[in-house]
Amino acid sequence: MVVGLTGGIGSGKSTVAAMFRELGVPVYDSDVQAKALMARSPELKRSIGELLGPGAYRGEELDRAFVADQVFGDPLLLKKLNALVHPAVRKHFLDWAEAQGTDYVIQESALIFESNAQHQYDHVLLVTAPKDIRLERVMQRDSAGKQAVLRRMDNQMAEEQKIGLADYCLENLDLDATRNRVRELHGIFMGLAT
Repeated sequence: MVVGLTGGIGSGKSTVAAMFRELGVPVYDSDVQAKALMARSPELKRSIGELLGPGAYRGEELDRAFVADQVFGDPLLLKKLNALVHPAVRKHFLDWAEAQGTDYVIQESALIFESNAQHQYDHVLLVTAPKDIRLERVMQRDSAGKQAVLRRMDNQMAEEQKIGLADYCLENLDLDATRNRVRELHGIFMGLAT
């Protein structure tokens, strides 16, 4: 069984993912794996180079600043880049999931609903938190200014919309309450998977 774990920027997806890992659940971090694949997959590197030009890589390393500059103000170019990266990540995830040998696995992915990928999961768990708390978390975590973080938030689907699409929600405000909800959800998912 595959559970998608998602949430807006600053909601605490990674915190929740770590709690599931502590319970022995394999968690695939799509963002980390996408970066790794962009750095080591010869096919993906060639395609990204063809799309963005020779400046996309410095030697063997992806020039993330260059790539961000290219796609930040160009939604069409970003869409084309995602069309290269997402299928590669999906294939890598499926191979990884097959090798786990557990009742269920979790794929952590920020943009499940934005990319209309919810149908790829047996269940989707949405991590939520009030916007002001998410804003504060991201400003602290990334040493970023308020306007920069708000712009990033504005690029994501509104949390209210996501709540309507999710199978399960977890409000991440208090760590003890979050840990209890993770344990409860783990029990539910184990029951569904067996």
